Amino acid sequence: MSKQPRKQRKFIYNAPLHIRHKLMSVTLSQDLREEHNRRSIPVKKGDTVQVMRGDFKDHEGKVEKVDLKNYRVLVDGATVQKVDGNPVYFPIHPSNLRIVEMDLSDDKRNKIIERKG
Repeated sequence: MSKQPRKQRKFIYNAPLHIRHKLMSVTLSQDLREEHNRRSIPVKKGDTVQVMRGDFKDHEGKVEKVDLKNYRVLVDGATVQKVDGNPVYFPIHPSNLRIVEMDLSDDKRNKIIERKG
């Protein structure tokens, strides 16, 4: 893998979906780290996350949508007003989030958690 920023950027923009999913990893809270022996895990709709940076810092909400195309997560409650008054979700990069509560209803996700380590 190259160190050049140009090639790093190209890799991210041209990444296939299975790699984009891994790039959408979010750090776990301290309690979840100790419980699952993992530092991060890809974010999923239904997870409860805390915003760590930006205008919505310290806001907690459920993940409404994960946008793999633009590498953004839409969090419930993190909204801005459009000019006509309608609220729209503010897209947040996964590096600015922390998972507080995981949605463990998916069997595949449980296997991912158990697989490590």
